[in-house]
Amino acid sequence: MDFEEIILHQRQFFAAHSTKDIDFRKQQLRKLKALLQANESALYNAIYKDFAKSEFDTYATELGLIYAEIDYFIKHLRGLSKPKRIRTNIANLIGSSKIYKEPLGVCLIVGAWNYPYQLTLLPMITAMAAGNTCVVKPSDLATNSSAAIAKLINENFPPAYLHVVEADLAQTTELLKNRFDKIFFTGSTRVGKIYHQAAAQHLTPITLELGGKSPAIVTKHANLQIAAKRIVWGKFINAGQTCIAPDYVYVHEDVKEQFLQHIKEYLDSFDYKEDSAHYTRIINEKHFDRLTNLIDSSEVVYGGRTLRDKRFIAPTVLDNITWNDSIMEEEIFGPLLPVLSFKSIDDTFHEITSREKPLAAYLFSDDKSEQHAFLNNVSFGGGCINDTLMHISNKNLPFGGVGNSGMGNYHSKYGFDAFSHSKAILKRAIWGEPNLKYPPYTNNKLNWIKRLLG
Repeated sequence: MDFEEIILHQRQFFAAHSTKDIDFRKQQLRKLKALLQANESALYNAIYKDFAKSEFDTYATELGLIYAEIDYFIKHLRGLSKPKRIRTNIANLIGSSKIYKEPLGVCLIVGAWNYPYQLTLLPMITAMAAGNTCVVKPSDLATNSSAAIAKLINENFPPAYLHVVEADLAQTTELLKNRFDKIFFTGSTRVGKIYHQAAAQHLTPITLELGGKSPAIVTKHANLQIAAKRIVWGKFINAGQTCIAPDYVYVHEDVKEQFLQHIKEYLDSFDYKEDSAHYTRIINEKHFDRLTNLIDSSEVVYGGRTLRDKRFIAPTVLDNITWNDSIMEEEIFGPLLPVLSFKSIDDTFHEITSREKPLAAYLFSDDKSEQHAFLNNVSFGGGCINDTLMHISNKNLPFGGVGNSGMGNYHSKYGFDAFSHSKAILKRAIWGEPNLKYPPYTNNKLNWIKRLLG
């Protein structure tokens, strides 16, 4: 696979300025949506082969979000691309100031396996909307989904505009030696550092969507039934293989037993059995083994059943967990829910903030002072109060991490900005200019400069 040739052709296509045309961008987005809709059955079949993800979950957590993002850009693209007039300061009068949104060029999009369509195609769609060309690398773990994406894109779009490469580790290493104008990576913090280093070699701007141990905090002032219901859904959808899933729960010791009872009731009612059509499997045996090694049977208060041949791990709740347990050492990324208890919410905030910043955080409380303290004392990428995961569904909110959980954000306008350069332009009149900035300099001129620039 000649990566240099693909990138060269994309660079030539971009230099011809076709992608800068708004009508071209909208036409390509409409074409992509029509292709996705026409091939939904193939996409459902492919992702089911990878890890038994249901048609409902695939539409709700992947295709539905993709269609909504395409529709957003088709509707708002002209406005997003329009030069924005801003105020001109006194020193530059008579003149006008504008910000022009300029596409960056050839982009590398690296998707993740846990939501192989959403996390690969959403950033690609955003890059297209911003006027770029794309080399797209889906995760090689979700092999069937990757092949479906490659077939759909490569058979219907010119490689000089969009091209999907299905690369293994060695090929990806070669791919990263090339210069791109933007890199967008979704995956683990460990691998994200590798992409960051590769981008630094060419001073390439990069967006990193990573992960971390995202907490859910349940206080005495929470509606415990609602908290349990929404945490169960947010944790065990996609079998816990969600970057913004609650990684663990901190619950006040006075309500812990009642909260755990509600957790068990909802797990029973949601029917996450091995033959369930709406419970996803673990992606591969390696991850299955990693997860099962984290289960200490003495701590299991619900679940714990595993079937390696089916890559099935039942939703498992572990109680009496502390930060000394191995399950608290790294992001779980699976259907295991550790429960920790607390007495003081301030101590809980301290425990969380003494570690790396998570991608998400969730507080369940109707107490405004606790909500205020949560928002002001805990740094994280994004999250919810009295819910989990749903912030990602609001296209008006940016999505991204902070610190070890990522850099930069995307979704709708924020993604458009991530794949664009804001070019600042001052346009001056050729008359009416005072001679203040030109020599010879005098004290009087200096005094005027201080007034104008102060």
